[in-house]
Amino acid sequence: MTPTRRRFLESSAALLAFAPVALAAGPAAAQGAFDVAEIMKPGPLPEMTIGKADAPVTVVEYSSMTCGHCANFHKNIYPYLKEKYVDTGKVFFVHREFPLDPLAAAASMLVRCSPKEKYFDMLSLFFEQQQAWVTPSDPVAALRKLTRQVGFTEESFKTCLTDQKLLDDITAIRQRASEKFRVDGTPAFFINGRPQKGLSTKDELDKALAPFLK
Repeated sequence: MTPTRRRFLESSAALLAFAPVALAAGPAAAQGAFDVAEIMKPGPLPEMTIGKADAPVTVVEYSSMTCGHCANFHKNIYPYLKEKYVDTGKVFFVHREFPLDPLAAAASMLVRCSPKEKYFDMLSLFFEQQQAWVTPSDPVAALRKLTRQVGFTEESFKTCLTDQKLLDDITAIRQRASEKFRVDGTPAFFINGRPQKGLSTKDELDKALAPFLK
């Protein structure tokens, strides 16, 4: 890796100038249904899932780590989804990255660099603490501070954020979602292949899942 690339990822100013194309944050608009098998094709990174793979309902979420709507879902709706539907064998939940900006890409990389069994714990932590690392003038320093709390060292932090292949793979996941499934905002949900907008309340979640659980 070139020194320029390393400095680029280690400085907050350069990180914020990095350019996956910015898209509007907000729930994605619903489209027609897609083939579940096509949606479930694995991407370049291991799938991050929770629940039984043979559950009657599969929910796929694309989210951006800097998205306020995504933070709301993971703080207020996801625990309810997990307790009522995932832990009872009704829903198989899949989370995929769809970074809307360079800071979201950096956060996604750091979550991916945590142990696989801690992925959803780290995801929840980043969303719970979102304002602590999104709003500061030096977000990279804020991310460094947050990750130190969960065992990252200075070396592992830098190694993660300078992993070009990881960045490319996350970008590829986002690109496929945009091109194949017309994802144009976050959070974007697919329930057994059918796009679902909203899910910002427990009631919306119950109503969205009800037709698939009869």
